[in-house]
Amino acid sequence: MSRRCELTGKGVLTGNNVSHANNRTRRRFLPNLQQVTLISDQLGENVRLRVSADALRTVEHRGGLDAFLLKQADGDLSDKALKIKRRLKKKQAEAATA
Repeated sequence: MSRRCELTGKGVLTGNNVSHANNRTRRRFLPNLQQVTLISDQLGENVRLRVSADALRTVEHRGGLDAFLLKQADGDLSDKALKIKRRLKKKQAEAATA
């Protein structure tokens, strides 16, 4: 399982530990990933995703999972999130024609 947020694409960054003597050793900055269950209002189901704490705050700010997915760029989303987004668009199209 990769250390990558399924909604924003945020992943591992690299940098240096710098000692008092200014010695540099490589280190990794890991994203704060959480396994959460989000509710899709339009689909009427729960979705289990591995997202960063930052993404979780953004989902709440945008008004829920559905609004977040429809606004987010496809390149940032995981395969699982893209499938949900496609289903949301299909459901919206059906509602618009009905």
